[in-house]
Amino acid sequence: MLAFTLPDHGSEWPGMGDSWSEHPSWELVDAASEAAGRDVAALLHADGRVQLQAIENAHLATFVLSLVALDAAERLGLAPMAVCGYGLGEYTALVASGALDFDTAVRLVLERGRAARIERASALGATVAICGLADDDVEACCARAEGDAYVAGYDAPGRVIVSGSPEGVARTIEVARSLGATVDELADSGGFHTPALAGARDRLRKLLAEATFRDPDPVVVANVDARRHADPAEWPGLLSSQLCAPVRWRQSVERLFADGVRTFVEFGAGTTLGTATRTALPRRAVQTFSIASPLDLEVLVDRLIATPSMRRAEVRDHDQLAGRLVVSPAAGAFRPAAGLAHTAPSLAAVTTSGDVATVSPTRIDVGDLVGWVGDVEVRSAFAGTLGGLLVIPGERVMPSQPVAWLDAGVDA
Repeated sequence: MLAFTLPDHGSEWPGMGDSWSEHPSWELVDAASEAAGRDVAALLHADGRVQLQAIENAHLATFVLSLVALDAAERLGLAPMAVCGYGLGEYTALVASGALDFDTAVRLVLERGRAARIERASALGATVAICGLADDDVEACCARAEGDAYVAGYDAPGRVIVSGSPEGVARTIEVARSLGATVDELADSGGFHTPALAGARDRLRKLLAEATFRDPDPVVVANVDARRHADPAEWPGLLSSQLCAPVRWRQSVERLFADGVRTFVEFGAGTTLGTATRTALPRRAVQTFSIASPLDLEVLVDRLIATPSMRRAEVRDHDQLAGRLVVSPAAGAFRPAAGLAHTAPSLAAVTTSGDVATVSPTRIDVGDLVGWVGDVEVRSAFAGTLGGLLVIPGERVMPSQPVAWLDAGVDA
């Protein structure tokens, strides 16, 4: 099963949007510019380096780019069973789940960054990752520092993020090293996820109270407690709390793993979440992907279409990528529609020519029946030429698992 993960600010870099500028999903950038009252495209190109130094611009650029990549994935038929975002990424996750509308989220993201910048001016700090100690040992190190030092995130086993004043963090490092820890210095987080932003939380709380939240679908796992929250009335308080509370990332991905997720896909700039997720979960039990460009998305699709006989010939130009995945709406045994059974893989060898299977083209239109999962119909949300089924008849599949691939660029 798939889960989508969304990064925090700090993952942004100048020019991170360049590879997306000709993609159809770039239309979200124009929509964001209108909602924000500023040129978001300029933030995403290489000449936006100086503008990205303003924290509200970094917030907005990270948020929008993640949604561009998500939209591109949705156009290919990819659907997760859950979404989870780190810090700022939680706002992106709520938009992806339909719990928060796009324009409202843009305004909230800008205000979150603006409020934090005001607080940050009077509370310059430091941020480090303390590695090699248990969570409670790091908490004890912060307490022994007798200064402003707080746990800001539980990223992975043996990796805990600490933020605070330079003096408080320095004393925490000294205590942690005496216990055998190693320390990675990080860019200043601006006090996010610590009590240093209590004033910003007060300003943000009013806007959150005015926002309309809806039932999330798929489910969203919250930063504050690493639990699923289906009640939209809970989200204003959760978003307010996460500004000053540590991000429980390790606990969140452990929750998703326990629910059956084995593939985690990070959307936006950077690969930080993928690295933390692999570290947090059993080795070789999961696969992670980071989608920062259209070519990354192509790699993801090719990996999900894992049966060699169903692979496309290699595509060099991402503009040629016209694949669509039909995903299972439920859990159960898959049974293909009678007219499509011949395109399913089997345990026997399949004759191929190069990397492409010799299967007669079959046209699929929107709404056509592809098969059943148990008693639930699987119908295509897209039109195209059937490249083939991806599961063996009788194989048990899970919700959001791809069961068929369509080539939307070739007519039958």
